[in-house]
Amino acid sequence: MANYRNGNYCAFYVNEFLMKWNLGVNTAHDYCYYHTLTLWKDADPTFPFIDSHNKTYNVRDDSEWERTLKPRLHERLRNSKNIILFLSSITSNSRALREEIDYGINTLGLPVIVIYPEYNENTDIVGSNGIKSYIRNLWNKLPVFRDNMDKVPTMHIPMKKSLIRSALNDPDFMILTKTTPSSYYYKL
Repeated sequence: MANYRNGNYCAFYVNEFLMKWNLGVNTAHDYCYYHTLTLWKDADPTFPFIDSHNKTYNVRDDSEWERTLKPRLHERLRNSKNIILFLSSITSNSRALREEIDYGINTLGLPVIVIYPEYNENTDIVGSNGIKSYIRNLWNKLPVFRDNMDKVPTMHIPMKKSLIRSALNDPDFMILTKTTPSSYYYKL
């Protein structure tokens, strides 16, 4: 498969127990937010989401990690222009999420658009002193992100369609035109 680097790679927590036994992955908490993006794209073809997960063959949740799942994640990331990370109160430091973020940031240098799905307004994310402390505390749920996010540009936004659209269209958060590594947010 050609490497087009035009997709948006969605990273989100799914309980590894659910993955191992194929129990309700499609209804898992953070999966539902990823699915919302696909629904927005289906309803509005101009919505700028290109799903990197559709660029390779699907794998079963009980596939072997080293021979199947991990290489497939890497292939999808290589075909992506950025990572969309859903970071919520239930996010956990799972093997798959660690691998996605580590490989995406440290190997590929992909910019990250962080969506906080439990928040709806920019004022929930940002205050007069920048990104709010309770948002920064969520970064501790995923140390590989927290410890490496300074290597790439990161945009921090709530689960609001208009802001997600803006971030997805922003060339500063695409691999070939990315801006200086730092934490960004839309001004109040």
